Amino acid sequence: MRLRPFAALSVVAVSALALAGCAGGDTPTESPSPDASGASSQCLVDAQPGEASDSIEVSGSAPELTAKVDPGLEPTDIERTLTTRGDGEDLVSGDLVSGSYAIYDGATGELLEQSRDTSPDDSGLVPVLLDPQQYSVFVAALECAPLGSTAALAIPGSAFGEGRTAVVVVAEGVEKLPTRATGTEQAPVDGMPTVELAEDGAPTITLLGTDAPTEVQLENLKTGDGATIQPGDTAFVQYTGVKWSDGSVFDSSWDRGQPAAFRTSDVVAGFQQALEGQQVGSQVLVVIPPAAGYGAQEGSELQNETLVFVVDILGVQRTPVAAAG
Repeated sequence: MRLRPFAALSVVAVSALALAGCAGGDTPTESPSPDASGASSQCLVDAQPGEASDSIEVSGSAPELTAKVDPGLEPTDIERTLTTRGDGEDLVSGDLVSGSYAIYDGATGELLEQSRDTSPDDSGLVPVLLDPQQYSVFVAALECAPLGSTAALAIPGSAFGEGRTAVVVVAEGVEKLPTRATGTEQAPVDGMPTVELAEDGAPTITLLGTDAPTEVQLENLKTGDGATIQPGDTAFVQYTGVKWSDGSVFDSSWDRGQPAAFRTSDVVAGFQQALEGQQVGSQVLVVIPPAAGYGAQEGSELQNETLVFVVDILGVQRTPVAAAG
C-alpha cells in the first residue's frame, strides 16, 4: 500500500497492542468443514470456541455491547465463541459493515476501548473492515459468521509479542455499508481531469494533457451528508490513483476488491487534504503535486510525480480524545 495506511484496528487499543498481526500467516485450506463457531476451514483465521472464549459473559447488543471478563484470562490460541447468531449472510474477508465492539485487557478484565469512543455520531456504531492485513482482529471475530452475530474473541498475549497479556474483543456486525460513494452528483469543474464510473463504481481517470499544477487541486464529484472527517480520524475509502506523467494506474483499492482504511495523519499531505473536512458519501477528485506527495523521495516509484486520485468516502472512525496527538 503506497499511501502509508493506518495499519491498526483502533486508535488506542489496537495500535498499542499491534492487533494487525494477530491473524499472522493463517491461510485457507481446501475443504470447508463447518464447526460450532460458525467458521469453516476456508476462513482466514478459523478460530474455534474454547474455554477462554466460552467464559466471556456478553451483555446487550450493538451499540450497547459489553462483556464481563474474569481477570487472568490466558488462552493458548485464538478462540471465538458466537454468543448470538444473526440471520444475515455470512461475512467474508473484505466486507465493510457498521458494527459495535469492546476491547478488554484479559489480565485485569479492564475495558480498554469501545466503539462508542470512536463512533462519529450518536449511533455508537463504527465502520468495521474485515481486512486481513490491517484489521485482522475483526476478521477473526466476524468472518464466516452471519451478519448480526455477536462474537466473543479471546487472543493470547503471545499474538502481540513476548511479555504481552491476553486481549478480549466482543464485536457485532450490524449491516453492510456501501462500497461506493452515495452522495449527490456535482457539476464538473473546468480544467480538472475527467472521471467515468463503471457499473460497480470503479473510476477511470482521463487527464487533459496540460501542464501539471503546482498546488493541490480538489473537486467534489459527489457530496455526501454523513459524518465529517476530522484531523486524525480513520477514513474508510475506495480509491484509484494515476500518475500525471503517463496516466497509468499505480494503486487502486478497486483492483484489490475491497475498501481500505487510512488515518488521515498517516498519508501524504495532499491525500490528507482530500479527506479532512469531507463528509461520508462524498467522492473527491484530487490532484497532488510532488511537494504534497512523495517529493524527491529516493527509491519511490512516485518520486517527483504529480498524482491524481478519485476517492470515495465510505465511513469514518474517530480518534478517542485520550489518544489525540
